Amino acid sequence: MGFREINTKIVEATVAPGQRLFSQRGAMLAYRGEVSFTPNLRGGQGGVMSMIGRRVANEDTPLMTVEGSGTVLFGHGGHHVQVIHLSGDTLYVEADRLLAFEGTLEQGTVFLGSQGGVMGMVRGQVSGQGLFTTTLKGHGAVAVMAHGGVIEVPITPQRPVHVDPQAYVAHHGDVRNKLSTALGWRDMVGRGSGEAFQLELSGSGAVYVQASEEKL
Repeated sequence: MGFREINTKIVEATVAPGQRLFSQRGAMLAYRGEVSFTPNLRGGQGGVMSMIGRRVANEDTPLMTVEGSGTVLFGHGGHHVQVIHLSGDTLYVEADRLLAFEGTLEQGTVFLGSQGGVMGMVRGQVSGQGLFTTTLKGHGAVAVMAHGGVIEVPITPQRPVHVDPQAYVAHHGDVRNKLSTALGWRDMVGRGSGEAFQLELSGSGAVYVQASEEKL
């Protein structure tokens, strides 16, 4: 199934009988064929625990289940769309950055202070968001949203990557995280907030970074 990038802001998905997609509400731009869209609070294969996590994180807006036979165009708010292909590993991504993903992926929710997620201090104090993030695991494709384009930065054992928390989009692989203070000249001139912190990602994998620090 997968997603085909039409341009930097629109992806096309093929929907086939017996298969399903999940998308953010309002992400459907157009479709061809016999395709249905229904609200789904269970959030993919994540089940009740995924739903609970989303509610605790104040992210209880239902995903849409997409089924039938046809093609669908997805996009949202004019944001840049990046397609990420998973081959058995886990993607960590904020729920509000998910545009659409294949139903073959198992969705879960993790506490950001736990190993593998983004530190809760980043989202709670810097960006004002919740302390939970979404995980997608398995084999399949994910379309995520960002501002100003996305670059994939490899993470290797010999070369950890330092990211401004507000520029962080998602990451995957066997990756550990550490939050550190990085006071610099930008804070001294009053820009404040995110630049005071750096998110260090180490291990083996990749992190996706957006060009703009603007929130979705």
